Amino acid sequence: MRNYYAVIMAGGSGTRLWPLSRYHLPKQALQLIGERTMLQHAVDRLSPILPVERVFIVTAAEYAPLLSAQVPNIPPGNFITEPSARGTAGAIGLAAVYLQQRDPEAVMAVLTADHFIRSVDVFRQVLQAAYHVAQQGHMVTLGIRPGYPATGFGYIRRGGQIAQVDGFDVYAVEAFVEKPDAQRAAEFVASGLYSWNSGMFIWQVPRILQEFAQHMPDVYTLLQRVAASLGAPDARQVLHEVWPKVRKETIDYGIMEKARDVVVIPVDIGWSDIGDWEALYGVHTACADGNVIMGNHLGMATKGCLIRGGDKLIVTIGLENTIVVDTEDAILICARDRAQDVKTIVEQLQANGMTNLL
Repeated sequence: MRNYYAVIMAGGSGTRLWPLSRYHLPKQALQLIGERTMLQHAVDRLSPILPVERVFIVTAAEYAPLLSAQVPNIPPGNFITEPSARGTAGAIGLAAVYLQQRDPEAVMAVLTADHFIRSVDVFRQVLQAAYHVAQQGHMVTLGIRPGYPATGFGYIRRGGQIAQVDGFDVYAVEAFVEKPDAQRAAEFVASGLYSWNSGMFIWQVPRILQEFAQHMPDVYTLLQRVAASLGAPDARQVLHEVWPKVRKETIDYGIMEKARDVVVIPVDIGWSDIGDWEALYGVHTACADGNVIMGNHLGMATKGCLIRGGDKLIVTIGLENTIVVDTEDAILICARDRAQDVKTIVEQLQANGMTNLL
């Protein structure tokens, strides 16, 4: 359909993937899986469905030149730049007013540049089904069938089935649930009624703006000021004046937990959120000893490790379940079950004034 659009969120810095991911080279610009960057993978997944003219990228202003060079087929005018990070609600609202100007009847899919999707063909099929459902006025989210009781994701509880579209079941959403503890996560998975919240949404642009007006009226008012300036010579100035006033909030808490007529399509697409080194380990095929090697490595009695380096030889002896990442100016050695703590190290580097390593 001519009014179908995609918005790829590509603004984060990826602190949990330090020391490879840096402020000047964020994770969406890195080759973490194969020879394509995460952003390139995200654009590639859409190529048979949408023309590049209808693919938009939301990112930080300082990242736009880098990311634009990686996807030169995306028109420069399709990069929507935030002056500063205001959470997913602000970023999605900004994209919505840009699309509203382009096409008042636009149906937008919100996707992200840091997801890995193994079953790309199934993803394309379910996305087209979701567009169709959203065209009927529903707010759609793609739920991931949980493979284990994860505590790092939010969950979606489904209610009754309302439709089947192109072979995909569509259910009413009963609740969005914040990240649970291990016991609750196990209960969710055992019930069979919950999906992981992938953060992928599809809706009509007028509908999401209506939800902003109802549930985040302060942000909606500011977005309307931006919308009124689009196409004018002072549009960028208006955005810079307005943006610091936008409340920092997630789209889940700000809109989705309160919105009406939200539906979920549970799907198995081989999805992973590449948020840290442990997640990256999980999407690669390990050798017989359970190691994932990216670089020049020689190991003895090394099991269950992720080794990432360059030309420099990395030698490990008697190492198990450990992450080793070597860069030009920093080396990370971290237990795999402590991968989330890398973000804390980045915060300590910042506090200690070691910004040259960030």
